[in-house]
Amino acid sequence: MQTIELGGDSVPRIGQGTWHMGEDAGQRQAEIKALREGLELGMTLIDTAEMYAEGGAEEIVGQAIRDRRDQVYLVSKVYPHNASTQGVQAACERSLRRLGTDTIDLYLLHWRGQYPLSETVEAFERLREQGKILRWGVSNFDVDDLAELNAPACVTNQVLYNPEARGIEYDLLPWQAQHNMPLMAYCPIGQGGALLRNATIQRIADKHSATPAQIALAWALRHPGVIAIPKAVSLDHLKQNAYADSIRLDEDDLAQVDAAYAPPVRKQGLMMV
Repeated sequence: MQTIELGGDSVPRIGQGTWHMGEDAGQRQAEIKALREGLELGMTLIDTAEMYAEGGAEEIVGQAIRDRRDQVYLVSKVYPHNASTQGVQAACERSLRRLGTDTIDLYLLHWRGQYPLSETVEAFERLREQGKILRWGVSNFDVDDLAELNAPACVTNQVLYNPEARGIEYDLLPWQAQHNMPLMAYCPIGQGGALLRNATIQRIADKHSATPAQIALAWALRHPGVIAIPKAVSLDHLKQNAYADSIRLDEDDLAQVDAAYAPPVRKQGLMMV
């Protein structure tokens, strides 16, 4: 598995997302098993959030990493409405209980809300001093947000990125590269399946004896500063995600993707889901 430096730690460039986990009690054991299998495949970065199933996903993660916490780079996120001085403290402590751990490796502000960034940063720094988080970052921030934040301690920005949503290539992705800030791509294989049914993506997949999902991941990872966090529950999909790390798209492949999904030629509003 390719790795990248994230805030001084070496992490895999393909991790595991958990959005929608913890919503169906009948899927609980399958989700726990999937995360554990993903760890065995080298996808040791697990991303979650207090928003996902209102803490349910964090509980799933907590069960999955029990007795193997030292193998995992753990990422979670705080709601914007909890991003005040006291709110961050309380939210983090709730997340720690659900996750069954004393420390979150990377704690993110899920998106901007009503509280000043300076207040949230101060709360993050207090958590870091207490040892409850090791590092912090943001999610769904555009260039102007990061410029306003102006914080070298921010180690990543997590945003929507896949061939269907590539507006960040115009300015955000280059900005983060210039500032040596890895970008964490959520929904890297799209939403709803349209991307995976695209004829161009399928044609490239056939050429590489791969699946469309693997091509989407390889496409995101063509940028050296990108980390992808797809979600998977089946062992087959987990293996596909892990092995996408070995696929290298050539110039013809990339030109075909550009023809199917045009790169941005002007500033676009930051897309979120």
